[in-house]
Amino acid sequence: MLGLAAGLPLADAAQTPNRRLRVVVAGGHPDDPETGAGGTMARYAAAHEVICVYLTRGEAGITGKSHDEAARIRTAEAEEACRILGVRPVFAGQIDGASEVTPARYEQFHQLLSGLRPDIVFTHFPVDTHRDHRAISLLVFDSWLRAHRSYPLYYFEVDTGEQTQNFHPTDYVDITAVEPVKRKACFAHASQGPVEMYAYHERMSRFRGLECRTQHAEAFVWAGTREVALA
Repeated sequence: MLGLAAGLPLADAAQTPNRRLRVVVAGGHPDDPETGAGGTMARYAAAHEVICVYLTRGEAGITGKSHDEAARIRTAEAEEACRILGVRPVFAGQIDGASEVTPARYEQFHQLLSGLRPDIVFTHFPVDTHRDHRAISLLVFDSWLRAHRSYPLYYFEVDTGEQTQNFHPTDYVDITAVEPVKRKACFAHASQGPVEMYAYHERMSRFRGLECRTQHAEAFVWAGTREVALA
């Protein structure tokens, strides 16, 4: 079950036999794209090109480490996670905990994202308690508008209830077959306490799976509009 009723392109090669898609997944820090959409990335990567954009390198994410030290550790972890998923990492150059949403940053990020020429983009849901998550969501949304909404945009969830708020899915991706790959990619982020971190996200994937009648699923909110029958 992938992309019900919204036109979300299927990850399987049989669904798009004559076209290789370019899929971009944008997150605030190393581990955000993996936890929010790692299974979806793994499914797409089997047949398409997937690019993982990190707004920051997680500079503030390791207690007792300097920003430079943490950035080196978390960059290496992100690169390993991307290798496991079969995707390509790109770093957008902002600083963990000090991300900016300014005219200059909008322009900088638009140049990066538009230069990737995406066919579909995923990013954080904008109603989120973490500033960096909100920042990347707004930067992506602005670039999408400037691109005249020329590709589908979907929002993912992370730590729903604690970080992502008021998230009501429009679409689900069945990740049951690739859940072990997602798990391995998340565990590549050794500095982030992956045992506890992944336990939270595994509960989320099982819950979303219950909602769409499968074992594990990831949920998304489509940024487009669709007609709703109020019968």
